[in-house]
Amino acid sequence: SFTISLRKADSITVTIKPRPGISPSCQIHVKNATRSELKIKPGENATFTFTCRAPEKYFTMKIQKNIDCVSGPCPFGEVHLYPPRLPRLNRTYVWDVKASTKAGLELKFSTPWLRQIEPGEMCPDSVSYNINSCIDTATVNIGSFCRNGSVSRIKLLGGVVLSLHLPWDSSLTTSGFNIANRASIKRLCIIESILEGESSITLMSPNYPLGFPEDELMTWQFVVPPNMRASVFFHNYSLSNCERKEERVEYYIPGSLSNPEVFKLSDSQPANIAGSFHPNLWRSSSPTLLIKQVHLEQVAQDHVQADVTHLVDLSKEKNMSVTIHFEGWPSHVPLMSEPVCLICKDPRTCDRVLTLASGTAYKISFLCKDLSRLRITAEKGISCVDLRWCQRKIYSLSVPKAITQLPVQLHKFIWKLLAPSQLNIEITSPSLKLQQHVPEQRCNTSYSYGIVSATPTTELTIGVFCPGGSIEKIQMRNNITIVLKTFGKGFLNESNRQDLKMSFVPHIKDECTFTVSPGPKDKVHLQTPNWPYGLPPFVSISWYIVVPSKQVARLGFSKERMGIACQTSHAYLNVKEEAAGTEETVRREDELLPKPKDMYHDFWVNVSNCNPTEKMQLTLQFWVTFTDKQIDLGVILAAVAGAGVLTAIGLTVCCVKKKKKKSQDPMVGVYNTNVNTQAPGKQKLFRKGRQNESHVYAVIDDAMVYGHLLKESNGLVAPEVDVYRPFDGPMGPVPPSPPPFSFRKDTKHSSNPEEPPPLTDTDPDTYTFAHQKLGQVEDTGDTNEKDHGEMSLSLLERKEQDGLVE
Repeated sequence: SFTISLRKADSITVTIKPRPGISPSCQIHVKNATRSELKIKPGENATFTFTCRAPEKYFTMKIQKNIDCVSGPCPFGEVHLYPPRLPRLNRTYVWDVKASTKAGLELKFSTPWLRQIEPGEMCPDSVSYNINSCIDTATVNIGSFCRNGSVSRIKLLGGVVLSLHLPWDSSLTTSGFNIANRASIKRLCIIESILEGESSITLMSPNYPLGFPEDELMTWQFVVPPNMRASVFFHNYSLSNCERKEERVEYYIPGSLSNPEVFKLSDSQPANIAGSFHPNLWRSSSPTLLIKQVHLEQVAQDHVQADVTHLVDLSKEKNMSVTIHFEGWPSHVPLMSEPVCLICKDPRTCDRVLTLASGTAYKISFLCKDLSRLRITAEKGISCVDLRWCQRKIYSLSVPKAITQLPVQLHKFIWKLLAPSQLNIEITSPSLKLQQHVPEQRCNTSYSYGIVSATPTTELTIGVFCPGGSIEKIQMRNNITIVLKTFGKGFLNESNRQDLKMSFVPHIKDECTFTVSPGPKDKVHLQTPNWPYGLPPFVSISWYIVVPSKQVARLGFSKERMGIACQTSHAYLNVKEEAAGTEETVRREDELLPKPKDMYHDFWVNVSNCNPTEKMQLTLQFWVTFTDKQIDLGVILAAVAGAGVLTAIGLTVCCVKKKKKKSQDPMVGVYNTNVNTQAPGKQKLFRKGRQNESHVYAVIDDAMVYGHLLKESNGLVAPEVDVYRPFDGPMGPVPPSPPPFSFRKDTKHSSNPEEPPPLTDTDPDTYTFAHQKLGQVEDTGDTNEKDHGEMSLSLLERKEQDGLVE
């Protein structure tokens, strides 16, 4: 059982009530009766028990102490939690102090002091304070607070109602504050905040998020240690339509020659302040509500780099913005315990986030201990205004040196490329080339590019790419957003090697076209855009694969089927080599994809989507490998065998000719001076009266053997005579083609450089040949006149009959 005894002089009332929203399954047993609520007034005693084992689940307790400082002396000093030995229930202590507005009350909190929170916010240990100021009949909420903060004192005008909320299992035995009497402060309140170390604090104006009372004044008093610098920011405020004076903040800053310094809420507030200071917030008479938060950042003076400026020259840039911010911005809000980093564009204008616009040069500085907690996000827009001019221009998509030279890591650089309806966009990487980030071939570089194609109604994620691959060019329709994202500090070393370029090109038929130019023996993995969510309906994507010379490409797909069913139209896969006579491979969504096949020429891969059924999307992955071309072994053996047969035939012919020459008599050519054999064409190549014997044949072809005809007695057999007759037909302006090389293959060229070759032109001398009739037996010894007449054929006519002259 529990016993509570209250003294009448303490003016304390204890009330035990059921928790709202809980069914009354537990009761309070007092004497011989049970009840759901118990109230013990000053001067009363009560002994009671609960009808359940866990009463903290069903009941709450309120302990209220009234203190009258108007009609009698105030019990100043430390405030105790009384009465002791209370049941372990969720409990609220309330101190209602009534005081005159001619006197001020001071609430002084013991360490670890208090931290102001927004209404409805929970404290980590569930221990919270709520403070209200009572002026006559009006009540103003000063704020809600948790333990472990910077608020050390609150001075109030008039009375105060302070509540302390404790959970049932709290072991707290002291209230954590004391009450002191002070002279009138002539304002609503003064909130004192002591800053220790590098920190950031957030305080709210009274009645937040409701309106600050009309015609009121409040003060924040910031105690800044000597080795610290502080900066002030206002957030989440709305300006009222003042009838007389507008809201303003007056600063009393140490060392300032113009105290008080007056600022509007919309102005940039003072920064880099050394020493304690206090801003006063004035609210004029207006029916409009004012929502206000004051935020204060403090950094150690030895970490202030305000004297070290960095030039950020954006004067030559267009359509570009650079934002320097804390890590995790804008989704992450730093905790109060996190180190503070401020960026200043002048000594008194600093913030956690600073945005710089193109067309201006800036000198910035940092109030920060660790610059590695800062990041840079930049954005640049490129559009085409003059169609003729922009088609001739190539734009470099590289990060400007004005950004890379800063001591802050680049987080993202965003290019927004806007193409007119008549043109499309082409992205190239001539030297580095791009690699698509796929599960089988992940990027491990210090940066990557995310590429998205967008229209006002649709968005297509082309993919994530990094340098060092095989993709040389990407052509895309619609507007394009490219996001360069860095990973670690390695980008600073690689930023000089960026080679991504962009240009506007004529309209393309596909949504996206890749040009892949791999190196020898590369293995390339590629996948359709919008992975893994699938291509949008009726979208067509193409890849042009360049096969290196003396290489063979092998194309394969990661699955056997497309894996979709179409509601409208069909989905197709087309594979076609860029060579005459090659067949095109076509597969529909209900057919098996091609098995791995060899490609000997550059080839296209095209994927065209249909309108698939619900919950089915077209995704496709394929790979390409390259190997050296191999010569077939059978072809090599056949060639070697053929060469052997030809060699054998050649040796046989040579042997037969050699043997035949040995058995033949010497060949004789007879000179005939009575016949004109001058050929048409160039005349008198040789000088008259030449003394050499270049006109005498020394050797006659084996087929013209006729020496046996001289075997008649006394050598009186008359040789047959053949005569070359001049050409009597019409002559053209172009000389006829020369005889084939087979006709003059045995011609000997003179070693004398001044002597012309003997057969290049015709000498006007006459030659006569005696030769044997084909088929005649050599040893017959008897020759008749008829045979002589049949053998009267010139050498040229014989060659023509043999088909040796073209």
